[in-house]
Amino acid sequence: MSTTEQTLRANRQNGGSLIGYFPLGYPSLEESVEAAVAMCEAGCDVLELGIPYSDPVMDGLVIQEATETALANGFKLKDTFAAVKAVTSRVDIPVLVMTYWNPVMQYGEARFAKDLADSGAAGAITPDLIPDEAGSWISATDAHGLDRVFLATPTSTGKRTQRACDSSKGFVYAVSTMGITGARDDLDQNAKKVVSEVRAQSPQSMTAVGIGVSTASQVREINGYADGAIVGSAFVRAYQQGGIEALRAKVSELAKGKTK
Repeated sequence: MSTTEQTLRANRQNGGSLIGYFPLGYPSLEESVEAAVAMCEAGCDVLELGIPYSDPVMDGLVIQEATETALANGFKLKDTFAAVKAVTSRVDIPVLVMTYWNPVMQYGEARFAKDLADSGAAGAITPDLIPDEAGSWISATDAHGLDRVFLATPTSTGKRTQRACDSSKGFVYAVSTMGITGARDDLDQNAKKVVSEVRAQSPQSMTAVGIGVSTASQVREINGYADGAIVGSAFVRAYQQGGIEALRAKVSELAKGKTK
């Protein structure tokens, strides 16, 4: 069992898990490392570090602006591994990267998996890679003991959800709504539908809900039927508005949603 799955499974009986996202290289590589460590200290149970990409089709405006800043300030894909190592050397929770697929292909799947494992990362989330086309990535992650997280969406058929469950390791990312990331006042009821489908197809799989999560009450609601709540834009916005202390405060606020 992977460390990510172990964490989610262990926390399920104690209010659930908070999974936090922050983009690497924003506003600089060093500052993103400090932000990531602060998030872990403030209450995140699993950390996602986003790899900046020039065409972030799934990301909302807040994260797009942050990744554009990171790229403008000189972030390179190779910086990922040094940054992840800097974070994992200071925290004891699972750290995954979230990356679009093109950078991995350009770097080389086997090489990327090896360097990611060497950095201390637990694995990767690949939002635009479907399991049907992931054979070599599955082999590469298996070779290095990495988690690989695929998405289940409101439009996924039972068969496709089953494929995502069978191919994922760590957890299945349940997309709450069709669209881009960003905080929303009301989570789409489709989130429960997606999680229910994951449960039906693969009762043993861990599943976490992402896209639109921004309040402690939403974290609490999600952890009532899933295994974790994923928060991204709300954390990035907090950092943009008040720096690392505002980020810490926002993580602490949302972590209270894990309390039963």
